[in-house]
Amino acid sequence: MNLSISTAPHIRGKDSVQSIMLDVLIALLPTTIAGVYYFGKNALLLVVICVATAVLSEFLWSKLTNRPNSVKDLSAVVTGLILALNLPAGAPWWMGVIGSAVAIIIVKQLFGGIGDNFLNPALAARAVLLASWPAAMTTFTMPNYFNTVDAATTATPLDGLEASIPDLILGRIPGSIGEVCKIAILIGFIYLLARHVISWQVPVIFLGTTALLCWAFGSNPITSVLSGGVMFGAIFMATDYTTSPMTAKGQVIFAVGCGLLVAVIRSFGIYPEGVTYSILLMNIMTPLIDKYIAPKLYGEVKKNA
Repeated sequence: MNLSISTAPHIRGKDSVQSIMLDVLIALLPTTIAGVYYFGKNALLLVVICVATAVLSEFLWSKLTNRPNSVKDLSAVVTGLILALNLPAGAPWWMGVIGSAVAIIIVKQLFGGIGDNFLNPALAARAVLLASWPAAMTTFTMPNYFNTVDAATTATPLDGLEASIPDLILGRIPGSIGEVCKIAILIGFIYLLARHVISWQVPVIFLGTTALLCWAFGSNPITSVLSGGVMFGAIFMATDYTTSPMTAKGQVIFAVGCGLLVAVIRSFGIYPEGVTYSILLMNIMTPLIDKYIAPKLYGEVKKNA
């Protein structure tokens, strides 16, 4: 019998990776349904392709490396779905295939699998797609509920589009599949809070910092939070267990950093969105944050004792 030995105290939780991922999938259902309803059949096709490719990539990697099959923990399903929700509805199907394969094989598995990746796999894959095919990744469509839509080359509503607050909340704006309907995103947020999967601190501080600094830089704080993918990113990607700090203080620093970078990129950069890069940059900073905001060891003797 193999024994795992570690330092006390020991706490055994009732949650498993599979149960947590299932809760995340349930929380993503409202914004997925809204995105498919708003953008039509191609949005549904991208969701199916991204999820299927992510699961297949995970399965094939397990077979090729003779490692235990990790498909059943549902983490690949979550990665594929989040990537799909970060794509424009008009993106070609093959971009979903490439993005999902990059997310699972390169960003996740090559670094050791779930728990060892230092970047959010879906976000890193989106960044690769954006750098490789910028035109396709920044051509969004206005929602028209399964009818023909007219393409508009714009990064987000931030890029010169005038939208009312109700439009921003309800999702009557161009954008990625999963980022447009803020009501659906908030329903998922409430579910995750109720299930104790995430805490409120990272999303709220992230959004609050973004609003405050965008206001300081001359933008409307309300539309800054409701525009683009900042709300989706704050709730579903900045809260990733693996790529965010472990301590409460570290999470505050992480969230403030994400909000700061979004505001700076949007206000002074040539790229009008900034959510993807802000979270990825703070993912890279997470080990450093954990190093210097480490909790005291249990039983540690004070230096002045």
